[in-house]
Amino acid sequence: MRLCLSSSSRCACHLSLRPTSTSVYESMASGSNSLMWFRKGLRLHDNPALEFAAKGSKFLYPVFVIDPHYMEPDPTAFSPGSSKAGLNRIQFLLESLVDLDLSLKKLGSRLLVLKGDPGEVLIRCLKEWSIGKLCFEYDTEPYYQALDEKVKSYASVAGVEIFSPVSHTLYNPADIIQKNGGSPPLSYQSFLKLAGQPSWASTALSTTISSLPPTGNTGSFSVSGVPTVRELGYEDLREDERSPFKGGESEALKRLRESIANKEWVASFEKPKGDPSAFLKPATTVLSPYLKFGCLSSRYFYQCIQDIQKRVKKHTSPPVSLLGQLLWRDFFYTVAFGTPNFDQMKGNKICKQVMRAIFFIALEHDP
Repeated sequence: MRLCLSSSSRCACHLSLRPTSTSVYESMASGSNSLMWFRKGLRLHDNPALEFAAKGSKFLYPVFVIDPHYMEPDPTAFSPGSSKAGLNRIQFLLESLVDLDLSLKKLGSRLLVLKGDPGEVLIRCLKEWSIGKLCFEYDTEPYYQALDEKVKSYASVAGVEIFSPVSHTLYNPADIIQKNGGSPPLSYQSFLKLAGQPSWASTALSTTISSLPPTGNTGSFSVSGVPTVRELGYEDLREDERSPFKGGESEALKRLRESIANKEWVASFEKPKGDPSAFLKPATTVLSPYLKFGCLSSRYFYQCIQDIQKRVKKHTSPPVSLLGQLLWRDFFYTVAFGTPNFDQMKGNKICKQVMRAIFFIALEHDP
């Protein structure tokens, strides 16, 4: 199968699946085995890590690890789910994995779902499958930063080639921070001045995959399909508890196509306007969860909006425009990446210590 674009536009509303009889790998010499480690970036379009993993490889192992850190049920949680995620988010992730697996199968591959500590599982994979090339999308979250260092440390010593491109965000947060003298910009406008136009913005992104190398022998590994929430130890969600938004790249591209079909709506989009309480018929694109899990490339979304803006007489601008919302997303990723303990108050240098202040105010006014 081939993910392809209409020749009239780069925009994702023209993305379609088209069969192809030729493989780009037929003329390539047999290379080493490659492992594509999926975490976010659960898509085929604009996935430079997957593209690099496939190039010249004899066998490709697409892997997703069910991580107890995020997925293990927590009976003490406020609502059904784990200590890190609610059950609807977990369900959305599982739906995204099912969709990814189906897409891979159409290209002669499949998703290998493993369970356990991702660092330990990946190192074992590198050993047992004689992996020569390890590819994964760069992740700015502290948990994955530490995990990646552990895996990369072993891979480097073992002589495994590592490719970890930035493709979850529009910019590399580290580049923005470096431009700002080593600290993250703390205002949206200062971020925009530093960021400028993305280096790839005027270049068509790679959205075509003709085929993938076959999956090699998995040896002693217990490989499963994508589990259900019940198989993870949860109760099924009741109908009235389920999110109406289904996960996956296919659904993301469909929603994108529907959202940008009205070019005037895209051009005149203003975030403060609209009804934030509209749920079944939202006033926005509802593409946020698809961007979060990488079912939709933010870079591809950016180019689609750019294409529309070039065709209309006038359009709104950041921070209120649709393009401005994507830039807000990158701004917060950059600030979070450059701020230790960004997700908490304690030890966060840009967070006012509110509870502490309230405590001292209370002491001062204690009769």
